[in-house]
Amino acid sequence: MPQRLHLVFGGELVSPQNNVFRDVSAIHIVGMFPNYEAAYLAWKAEAQRTVDNAHMRYFIANIHRLREESKPGSDTEPMTT
Repeated sequence: MPQRLHLVFGGELVSPQNNVFRDVSAIHIVGMFPNYEAAYLAWKAEAQRTVDNAHMRYFIANIHRLREESKPGSDTEPMTT
């Protein structure tokens, strides 16, 4: 069974209406999590911690969706299960 990795990250947006970061170099990487449930708890904690700043947003990225798992990886990209 392949791993389903999730990345939680966030930062200050230019505007609350758009998902454009004000300063990409200041993005806060919360961490990588082995499942959605753990990622959600981390996301929720950061979102609640920054609730007073309307420009702060945190996101959960499904890292496992960035690769096409039906195709083999390159020799430099071993995937172990």
